[in-house]
Amino acid sequence: MSHEGIRFVSEEQARRAAEQDAPLPAEAIKPAKVRVNKTEGTGMEIQWKDGHRSSWTFPWLRNACPCATCHEERDASGRRPGEPRPKSDTLLPMYEPPPRPTAVTPIGAYAISFTWSDGHSSGIYSWDFLRRHCTCDDCKRRHASKTESAPQES
Repeated sequence: MSHEGIRFVSEEQARRAAEQDAPLPAEAIKPAKVRVNKTEGTGMEIQWKDGHRSSWTFPWLRNACPCATCHEERDASGRRPGEPRPKSDTLLPMYEPPPRPTAVTPIGAYAISFTWSDGHSSGIYSWDFLRRHCTCDDCKRRHASKTESAPQES
């Protein structure tokens, strides 16, 4: 019997996945106010109903695209959401303008979608995804302390 396509995970990986999938309180994933600074080109800000504030730059959002293609590419390269692709080692790298949305579309009451300046438009950024990937200092520290206290895999 072939095990091709079957992925084996450690107990620690399973625990972390379950923790990541644990439901957040409803107030934590409902925006009170969403501001997309498209004209300024700076990024997006959300004031959540539980009082928390989050903000993301457009490059971070583009590099965190949750569509299947981008998600699989990040997994294959070992990058986390929001982490940029490594720069090419070519002698003369081509200039790439920073990503900016050309269109922003609300998706029902649960998400937002961007059409990016590079033509990509298949990512749907759910409020849950965005809250779980908050880039504020408090959330970064909390996430870092969880990963540091987790036992290392061998």
